[in-house]
Amino acid sequence: MSAEIFRDTAVGAVLRYITKNRVLQFPEERADFQIPELWQQLLNGEVDVSDDVDDGNETDINEKDKGGDAAGAGTSSDDEKQANGAPHGNNGDEENGGASGDSDPYAALRRASTARSRGAGSLQHQRSREETLPYTQARLDVENVASVERTQSQVVVPRLVKTRTGTKSNGAGQPAAHTYETAIVVDWYSTDDRSNPQNWRLRRRIGVGFIIWLYTFCVYMSSAIYTNSEQGVMETFGVDATNAALGLSIFVLGYGVGPLIFSPLSEIPSIGRNPVYAVTMIFFVIFSLPASLAYGNLPGGFSSGNFGGFIVLRFLQGFFGSPCLASGAASLGDMFSLLHLPYALAGWVSAGFSAPALGPLLSGYSVPAKGWRWSMLEILWAAAPCTIVMLLFLPETSSPNILLRRARRLRKITGSDRFRAPSELADYNELGVQTDGQPKQSARSKAFAVLIDALIKPIEITIKDPAVLFVQIYSAIVYGIYYSFFEAFPLVYPVAYGMSPGQVGLVFTCILVACIIGVAMYCLYVYFILNRKIARTGQFPPNEDRLIPAMLAAFGPTFGLFIFGWTAEHAPQVPWIAPTIGITLYGATVFVVLQCIFVYIPLSYPMYAASLFAANDFFRSAFATGSILFGRPLFINLGIGRGTSVLGGLSTIGIAGIWLLYFYGARLRAMSKFAVS
Repeated sequence: MSAEIFRDTAVGAVLRYITKNRVLQFPEERADFQIPELWQQLLNGEVDVSDDVDDGNETDINEKDKGGDAAGAGTSSDDEKQANGAPHGNNGDEENGGASGDSDPYAALRRASTARSRGAGSLQHQRSREETLPYTQARLDVENVASVERTQSQVVVPRLVKTRTGTKSNGAGQPAAHTYETAIVVDWYSTDDRSNPQNWRLRRRIGVGFIIWLYTFCVYMSSAIYTNSEQGVMETFGVDATNAALGLSIFVLGYGVGPLIFSPLSEIPSIGRNPVYAVTMIFFVIFSLPASLAYGNLPGGFSSGNFGGFIVLRFLQGFFGSPCLASGAASLGDMFSLLHLPYALAGWVSAGFSAPALGPLLSGYSVPAKGWRWSMLEILWAAAPCTIVMLLFLPETSSPNILLRRARRLRKITGSDRFRAPSELADYNELGVQTDGQPKQSARSKAFAVLIDALIKPIEITIKDPAVLFVQIYSAIVYGIYYSFFEAFPLVYPVAYGMSPGQVGLVFTCILVACIIGVAMYCLYVYFILNRKIARTGQFPPNEDRLIPAMLAAFGPTFGLFIFGWTAEHAPQVPWIAPTIGITLYGATVFVVLQCIFVYIPLSYPMYAASLFAANDFFRSAFATGSILFGRPLFINLGIGRGTSVLGGLSTIGIAGIWLLYFYGARLRAMSKFAVS
C-alpha cells in the first residue's frame, strides 16, 4: 500500500503524530516542494485582483508587469502547457479519475503558471464543487465541468477573498477604520489533484465504499443477531419475554440516538469523518467484550453480570456503532458525483437493510449448541477484524477537512496567514460551503453551535413542513414493522412448521432476496430513465420525478403484510413459502420507496439534509424500539392475521402520502421557507 493511501487513515495519522510528521509526509511537508507558480505570484502580490461583474464567483487576475508577454502568460493552449511542463492528455477517465501515473504528481504544478484563460492577461476562478450546496443544480453543473477538466490536468486558480484583519486609528475624534488583506482560498492544486476524493481511481473509491458497507453490515447485524439469545437471557436473568426483548430494542434505540451527536460532529471541518469512525468503532469493540463474556465491571458501577448492566452495554454498542448510519451516505457523497451517487447509496443501504435479517441466521445454529452468549461473541468476532480494516485502510473523505489541513501546511511552509481554507472564512458556513447571501457564520466552526442546530432545526422543519412530517412518520412506521418481524417469525415458523432457530434464520434470508430485487428495480430506473433524462437536458428533472418508482411500490408493503398475516394465520395448511413471499414483497417494495423519498428530501432541502437524515434515523429507531416491545403482545392477543392487518392498515399512509407528494410536492416546496424550489 502506497504512502499516499496510508497517510490519511487512522493508523497513518497516529504514526505521523508519533514521528512528528517525519513519515508519510504530505507533498507540502517535503523539502523539495514548491507551491504552484501562480499561487506564489498571488502570494507575492505580483498580480492584481478585480471582481468579475458578470459572476461573483469569478476573479480576474491581471499581470502588473505589462512589459512582459501578457498575452502569452494568459493563454492555456496545449502547446504552452507542454512547454511549461504541465501534464496534458493523460486520458483520465472514470476508472482512474484522471490521476496521473507520475510518481511525483505535483512536479508539473511547480512549473505551470496558467489555467482557465479568459483572454489576454487574465485568468478566471471557476466555482468548485466545495463552493456549492450538495444535491443542487449548481453542484451538478460544477461536476459536469469537472468530469471533463480532470482529464486535462489544468491548474486551479484559487478564489481571492478580502478579509478583515483588524482596525487602525484615524486620529483623535475619528472612528477607527477596518484593515483588510486578500486571502487566498485554498483549493485543489489541479483539476486532477489526487487529494480530491472525487479524483480517486474507481477501484479505490469502490474499495473505500466496501469498507463502509462492511462497517454498516457489522453494526446492523449486531442488532438482530441477539434474537436467538432471548430464551437464554430469560433463563439466566429470570426476566420475562418483554424484558428479554430489550436486548434488541435498546440497541436499536442506541443507534438512533447516536446520529444526533455524531452526524454534526463529522461535518465539522476540523474533525472530519475518520476520527469519528475510528474512535467510536474502537468503543464498540470495547463494549462488545464484556457483553460477550457476560462479566466484567465498567466505570460507574455497571456490570454485565446483571441484567441492567447487560442492557446498558447493548445501548452503548448501538450508540457507538451509529456513525456508519450517521455519516455513511456523506462519505459516499464525498467520493461520487450526483449522477453516480444513487448507485453507491443503493449498495450501501443494502447493508443496513439486509444485515438485521441475516443476524438470526448467523446465531441460529450456534446459540442452541453453545449457549446464548455465543451471539454476543459473534459480534466481537465480526467487529474486531472490521475495526482493524477500518483503521488501516479507510482514508479521510471530507473535502473541507482535507483542504483545512492543506491550508495549515501552506501557512507553515510559507509563513503567510493569507492561505485560508473555505471553512475558515466568514462567508462560508460550517460545512465549508459558500453561503451565497445566507447569514454569515463565524470564521471557525463552533462545535456547540453545530450540535444545537442539528438538534433543533430538524424538529422545527418536521413540525412546519408537511412533506418532511410525512417522510418521518412513514419511514418510522415501515421501519418499525420491519423490526416487528423478529417477534412475529418465532410465533409462526417454529410453532406452525416445526422449524429450528437455524431454519428460521434461513427464512430471514428472504429479506436479502427482497433487497437484491429492490436494488435492481431502483438502479434500473435511475440508469435507463432518470440519468438519461439528465444527460439529455443537463438539468435535474422536477424533484417529484424521483418518486415515480415509489408510486407503484407504495402498494407493495400493504399487500405483502396481508399476504404474510393471513397465510400464516392458516398455517400449517398453507405452505411456509406463502407467508415468506409476503415478507419478500414487503421488503423489496419498502426498499424502493425509502430510496426514493430519501433522495427526494435532500434535493428539496439541501441546506438541512444532514440534520434531517439524523432526525429521521432517530424517529425510525424510536418507533422500531417500541414495535419490538409491543410486537409480541400484539401478535399473541390479536393473532398473526389480525395483528399484521393492523400494521398493514398503518402502511396505507404511504400510498396516500407518496401520491399526494408527487402531485402537490412542488406546491408545498413553494410555500416552505426551508425548501429549494
